[in-house]
Amino acid sequence: MAFSLNSYPIVFRSKYSAAKWTGGYEEKPHKKPEEEAALSEAEQTRLSDSRNVYADMPLVNYTTQYGLGCFEGIKALPQKDGGLAIFRPDRNAARFFASMKGLYMPPFPEDEFVRACVETVKRNALLGFRPHYKKEWEKDSFMSADSVYIRPFTYAEGGVGVNICREPWVVVVNTPVSSYFAGGNSDAVVTERTRATPKGTGWIKAASNYAIAALAKHEAADAGYMECVFLDAREQKYVEEGSSCNIFFFLKSGELVTPELGDTILPGITRMSIIELARDWGIKVGERKITIDEALAETKECFVSGTAAGATPLESLTCKGKKAVFNGGKVGEFTAKVRDTLKGIQYGTIPDTKGWLTPVL
Repeated sequence: MAFSLNSYPIVFRSKYSAAKWTGGYEEKPHKKPEEEAALSEAEQTRLSDSRNVYADMPLVNYTTQYGLGCFEGIKALPQKDGGLAIFRPDRNAARFFASMKGLYMPPFPEDEFVRACVETVKRNALLGFRPHYKKEWEKDSFMSADSVYIRPFTYAEGGVGVNICREPWVVVVNTPVSSYFAGGNSDAVVTERTRATPKGTGWIKAASNYAIAALAKHEAADAGYMECVFLDAREQKYVEEGSSCNIFFFLKSGELVTPELGDTILPGITRMSIIELARDWGIKVGERKITIDEALAETKECFVSGTAAGATPLESLTCKGKKAVFNGGKVGEFTAKVRDTLKGIQYGTIPDTKGWLTPVL
């Protein structure tokens, strides 16, 4: 996947202390973008590393020791008219607020969250750190298009010994990103691992949730699959999520099904958007439990969704040696419509009639 640790120079940081949030924008070491591009690989690495250091943030704390933290993933997308716009940051703000509250942290105000996302992207863009729209992206429905990845996250105060975080930092960084999934096959396999358990943190975008996801995704890749899919913890029969994305099944009956939200399912912003689009088109959408047997036997098209994944089709799904191939292994008509509409709105080739885009420039 094409994430990059080479974060842009403008960063937002805010610290909770004495019952209030205090912080602002910082400018990390940088050169002009074209000068940075001309540096040797070693020089680029040193410069990138210098942006990833915060001397006043403790190494030993509840985040580094116990994974007690949460984060968001948001994109600012270059527009066909030359601008930049962020996709639904208000919904990420609400989820971030809920995640922090769910981890017993003082939650970060939603309006400040949106403002920090917009301002970091804007300030970096004014320094020249931003992608520009390319007509060629339209050829593959923007699946290879560039964007700005906005990563807001929490970081705990110093501490050792299992405890909650009472005085967190909230940090917002920007990095360049392109397509999430590498080229090649788009096969998926059901993993034997369990992502989330009832009464746990599966509904929170918690840092700790992604340890299992990373292991399962690695194992799937080693076995020749692009993606892994998790089943429920209790019965190991109901489909829940992909490694870091929600999942949809477009059934032979014409119903679009995605696992219902609960305490083991992350409420995805892209998931929410796809459901709304499908209902606008008159598609019956079922937010319900779906067994792996039903998914394998009754699915016509399948795709995963998320900020990074967009709407990425799966050509097959394998469970315990039983393989279902969807739509002859080709991208289905409905999946393509979802993908193309969503990307078109995000990159400004389709009118944003829903007000999902927040302009930056």
